[in-house]
Amino acid sequence: MEESLEQIQKPLVSIITPAFNSAKFINETIESVLKQTYTNWELIIVDDDSSDRTVEQVKEFQRWDSRIMLIELKENRGSAVARNIAMKNAKGRYIAFLDSDDLWLPMKLEKQLKFMQKNDIAFSFTKYIRIYEDGSETKAISRAPKKVNYDFLMKHCVIGCLTVMLDIQKIGSVEMTNIRTRQDYALWLKLTRQGYIAYGLPEILSKYRLVKGSISSNKWKAAKQNWYVYRRIEKQNLFKSIWYFCNYAYTGIKSVNKRKVEKEYESKWLPQKQVTKL
Repeated sequence: MEESLEQIQKPLVSIITPAFNSAKFINETIESVLKQTYTNWELIIVDDDSSDRTVEQVKEFQRWDSRIMLIELKENRGSAVARNIAMKNAKGRYIAFLDSDDLWLPMKLEKQLKFMQKNDIAFSFTKYIRIYEDGSETKAISRAPKKVNYDFLMKHCVIGCLTVMLDIQKIGSVEMTNIRTRQDYALWLKLTRQGYIAYGLPEILSKYRLVKGSISSNKWKAAKQNWYVYRRIEKQNLFKSIWYFCNYAYTGIKSVNKRKVEKEYESKWLPQKQVTKL
């Protein structure tokens, strides 16, 4: 059956959301999707055997919005499996990713979809800002280079999962490697290794929540996972892995030092009422 003009101009976007014990934040996450100015979407939430009220809270939203789908797993299988199950059930031409504690700004889907359609892009990402658990903003804003290829991505992991949108019609079906963490990074590397370029939209359209105890908030654990991806997933030899890892570490150190200098400047030279609490 041929697509209508409206379906071509306003294609369905499938939003992929894994959830595990997310009751504290998932309401805000869903509400950020409901506030999208682009309305032709489906939200596929895969609950990874939560023991809190995550499922009950999602079902409350389902009662009045049929665009929300809930899939319940009977055992905990990890976010890679949860995302893959969601992607297998997706009906949209475009796939976007949003974790159950992160947020989108209202124009996120609309602006990113226009960016991709206008420039005939298969793989895009945007800037995001980090927020604390209580929702207050930090000053940490991600980069969004215009073009990211495989070599650049191996040295600089600049793509935030919550910002990515893929055109499945161009790329084909995708699947994340079944590892406990950094499975999103492994997928971006796989796509760029296949020759796809990731195009950056230099606007802040998402908010990444820093949750205490998460692997992504632990620099040492994140570094070890990067090394695992280099050696085990990308099959890089020892010397290349060291080269890429040194670039990754240098970027991280620069970021930490820059923020440290900013905080020292604020505390010493700015009037107290102007200091942003971090």
